[in-house]
Amino acid sequence: MTTPQENARLEQIKRTWQQKRQITERLSTIKTKIGVYSGKGGVGKTTVAVNLAATLAQEGSKVGLLDVDIDCPNVTKVLGITEKADYVNGQIVPAEKWGVKVISMSFFQENEEEAIIWRGPMIHNAINQFLQSTDWGELDYLVVDMPPGTSDSPLTVMQTLPMDGFLVVSTPQELANIDAKRCINMIRKLNLNVVGIVENYTGEVFGQGGGENLAKEVGAPYLGALALRSAYQDNTRPTSLLDSEVGEEYAHLVDGLKKSLKEMGREPA
Repeated sequence: MTTPQENARLEQIKRTWQQKRQITERLSTIKTKIGVYSGKGGVGKTTVAVNLAATLAQEGSKVGLLDVDIDCPNVTKVLGITEKADYVNGQIVPAEKWGVKVISMSFFQENEEEAIIWRGPMIHNAINQFLQSTDWGELDYLVVDMPPGTSDSPLTVMQTLPMDGFLVVSTPQELANIDAKRCINMIRKLNLNVVGIVENYTGEVFGQGGGENLAKEVGAPYLGALALRSAYQDNTRPTSLLDSEVGEEYAHLVDGLKKSLKEMGREPA
């Protein structure tokens, strides 16, 4: 005869299994899922995620962008989205702009300056809700803007969302690369793939080469540098669609990403 504690544990295992099955079924129409990840905030992770998604869409792919940086959701700002996602028959229908379907916690805030002060379980539930309830339709790529760091939020995403690989964003500075190394170690401890490293903010101000050195040190593909340019001050659209030099950098990044996925046996769309 089982005890109440054992029954409760069995019920929790059952609920977790059902959730994972529902998420797997919901994401079955998505060919490739890429997490854009960093060891710390402020390295331009969201900017990279948005411009990567916009570049893939411009090249003809069907693309979704999932913002699971729950307490600091910014992808809608970078994309310039004003309309909200919809909720129809128990399903979340993404908003869309520049050919990219988007879901973000910012859609569910009344005030964008409002602080989202949630503990781990509430963040976990929000992420699961997005994964279980969003109707993405058929996608070639789902780009996931990850929470930074190595704590509960990114762990929830990594354990819940079956990802094909992670693109790690760093900058030339030593401290940024120390933090990037930590998140790379986390990815590998969970037996997941680092699809590549990109160095952001390259140029005279911050220097260059830190990301490439990091890639050599950890044995990961180096997918290129993204220069710090004044073009990023224009918020009317993703900068990769606005500035030809930035567009070329992201086209190079996309080529490297696809090559890396193929070498890992994850055939890109």
